[in-house]
Amino acid sequence: MQLIELSKQLLNECDASISRFFKQRELDATPQFFEEVKPHADFYHSVLIDWQQHALNWIEENRPKYMHKSQIQNVVDAMDQFVVQSFYKETSKKRFIQSVQSVHYTLSFFLRYLEEENDQDVQ
Repeated sequence: MQLIELSKQLLNECDASISRFFKQRELDATPQFFEEVKPHADFYHSVLIDWQQHALNWIEENRPKYMHKSQIQNVVDAMDQFVVQSFYKETSKKRFIQSVQSVHYTLSFFLRYLEEENDQDVQ
């Protein structure tokens, strides 16, 4: 199922964003916006849009009890921001970490729903 793979890819980017954030602070580096930041952010923005469309369709069809369309929009908005912020050492550490953790939690929860449904379809 494509939605499961996209969700896993976004979860991996959450972890990568935290690693990148700490690496940028450690190196005291300033990234090249058009060479590093923009291509990476644009790639994940397109992945997020694709994931959002599939996720909203899935929610519409399956009506999970504790997952709502607004949560999907929140994931997209937050990830669009923190993927870019992860490149900059000036980013507020507390707010950045909380944002990534929030998205990670929602994605993990959503992925659990998807995998449960996938397991039921196989049986």
